[in-house]
Amino acid sequence: MQSSVGARAYQNARLAKKLRKQADAVLSFAVEALGQGRFAEAETLCREILKEVPDHFHATHLLGLRAYEGGRLEEAQQLFERAIALDPRSPDAHGNLGAVYFDLQKFQDARACQEKAIALKPSCPITLTNLGNTLLNIGLGEQAIGLHERAIRLRPDYADAFCNRGMAELMIGQCERAKESFDRALLFQPRHAEALAGKGMVCIELRHYAEAEAALAAGLAIKPGSPRILAQRGRLNFDLYRLEQAAADFDAALVQSPRLELALRGKAQVNLLVGNTTQAIAAVKTLLEDNPRSDYAIVLLGACYANQGDVATALEHLDAALEISPDYADAIARKIFILDYLPEADFAVQQAARKSWWDAIGARLPQRKLAPRQFDPDRRIVVGYVASEFRNHSAAFALLPVLRHHDRARFEIVCYSCWPLQDEITERFKPLADVWVGAAELSDDELADRIQADKIDILIDVSGHTTGNRLPVFARKPAPVQVTGFGHATGTGLQTMDYVLADPIFIPESARHLLAEKVHDLPCLITIDPILDVPPSELPMLRNGHVTFGVFNRIYKISDEAIRVWSKVMREVAGSKIIIKHGLLDDPLLRDGLVARFVAQGIAEENITCLGSTSRHEHLLAFAKVDISLDTFPQNGGISTWESLYAGVPVVAKLGKGASSRAGGSIVAAVGLDDWVAENDDGYTSIACKYAAQPAHLAKLRADLPARIAASPAGNVERYTREVEAAYRRFWHDHCAAASERGEVVEAGQAPREIPGAMAVR
Repeated sequence: MQSSVGARAYQNARLAKKLRKQADAVLSFAVEALGQGRFAEAETLCREILKEVPDHFHATHLLGLRAYEGGRLEEAQQLFERAIALDPRSPDAHGNLGAVYFDLQKFQDARACQEKAIALKPSCPITLTNLGNTLLNIGLGEQAIGLHERAIRLRPDYADAFCNRGMAELMIGQCERAKESFDRALLFQPRHAEALAGKGMVCIELRHYAEAEAALAAGLAIKPGSPRILAQRGRLNFDLYRLEQAAADFDAALVQSPRLELALRGKAQVNLLVGNTTQAIAAVKTLLEDNPRSDYAIVLLGACYANQGDVATALEHLDAALEISPDYADAIARKIFILDYLPEADFAVQQAARKSWWDAIGARLPQRKLAPRQFDPDRRIVVGYVASEFRNHSAAFALLPVLRHHDRARFEIVCYSCWPLQDEITERFKPLADVWVGAAELSDDELADRIQADKIDILIDVSGHTTGNRLPVFARKPAPVQVTGFGHATGTGLQTMDYVLADPIFIPESARHLLAEKVHDLPCLITIDPILDVPPSELPMLRNGHVTFGVFNRIYKISDEAIRVWSKVMREVAGSKIIIKHGLLDDPLLRDGLVARFVAQGIAEENITCLGSTSRHEHLLAFAKVDISLDTFPQNGGISTWESLYAGVPVVAKLGKGASSRAGGSIVAAVGLDDWVAENDDGYTSIACKYAAQPAHLAKLRADLPARIAASPAGNVERYTREVEAAYRRFWHDHCAAASERGEVVEAGQAPREIPGAMAVR
């Protein structure tokens, strides 16, 4: 009996050996078919092997590879797990299972597999660089770089490892090193599409837009229709404000990969800017379905709520994003901006948010060591204006008159234009500069280098915490004196910003200790050029028989509190109507939502007129339809307030708790209309109702206002500019005095710098 059992065992072993030998022969055919691109045949042969020899490791592993390459990740996972069970000491099986887990975004599982593979085979460059990619995705950027460098030492011409190292360096902010890594990858493999895409990404970060465009175009030539490269090109177009091209790229990427994060994010951003809030929300919700803790998706959803005027919900989302990523710069910046629209946000709350930007972002940037210079307090001062607003932007209208009336014998003016596009307003600025620098394609370090090379004495920030700002440059302190003003002069929170230009109403004495900057008072926080191309108009109520109120301001400045007060005014002023004008009112969702908010307060829909985008000239002509303008609050109007006053339309303003809620009162009081400025809601209502009942007074004021403005220190732009220059001279004198106290050389009598005969373009 035993011999019979033994004989059968012997025969079975011989059969198994024969089958395995045959299976190995078939496998060689499968490998050959695979190498020749006959993928289906290779898979069929492997499956035939496994029918006869179910524990055949190599057939199982090869099928796993085919499933992975075909995007069948769950099947690949099962096959690689089976292969590991058959041969637990196979580094390839562990490494490949790690790659599957990586694509499934199971990064900890991927890490465990890849570390096992490296333990079994420490000198495998592929597994080392793959583990580096995994570590990058779990926030271990420095360790990731170390692994890529180990792979490179083992294989010095390994383009993939250089590319992966570049991506890790980019993710931790080492942009220059990342660019070198991508260039190195391309040296060894010029048609490496991922390295070209990576180079495009790093060039976008460095603002080297032309180089980015070339790299991404080359990547798409190699991989036409690649959704990831298309999304990066969309990002480039978005940064260049080519919104139609950006939208097309994001849509094309989403056709190929409907849930690609970067494309969905970009689609939301574009739609937010053009006012398609519904589409923006749809894109963001798709992002959140895939990743409910996506910090940038939560921030974008907050921006959608802000666009609809729901400031409180917007702030809730921003705070939620900051709990996930406390140093997320975009979330901090948006919070700073949106807090200006929260009624209860006072100076303390607003400045605390600005300080958070400094603590999380600015304080981490290395400050520059300035070269020695001559500190003559009376010499010609070199003033640099850093702005993204040298274009058709409200802040441009506050800056134009100052630049136009600067005394060039005493001040040399250098303008650093940081916006990628130019328009007719840009062309008006260029002749006003002694030196014009196109800074849109300069990285923060490159711009700081340029400012130092230009030997700027006083550097002016125009943008504050608004879109396109270059506050990271100011955090580096490339100039001895730094000032913020004109655009968003509500304080920056930067310890490297010396002064903020304001006035006693805009930033009262009681709040000044909260700001990082010293406050210097001007006649008014801003001025604008006289508006001469709009003819005088008759008071509309004389021909209409009813009062027409006007709000010509951004609709996201229209708070529920303001609508409540305006509605009360309209109910008390019988038969009154209101015109609201802003470009975003072209969006039906936003327009209908705004009207509904008035209707909820008892105002009939037919008494509300919404006007959308027009040219600025048409915008100004529309004031002819308005008897009294109502300032928004808590975020007030600025340029729109001046425009209304120049059109002869007085503005009811209210002083709030923060700087942004005091701009309207500052401007209205600066032209002598102190009795149009209220301290509270009841006072605001009282002023509007009082003057709505005085058509004769309104008609006279309508005729007199332009002359009254011209006679005021705030409205006389030449006089205003002399005040600005006096501030600059005082700042420079104080700096020179401080330098003298520190024992630095102060040389008097320095010859003034030569005044160029024409604008120099460097």
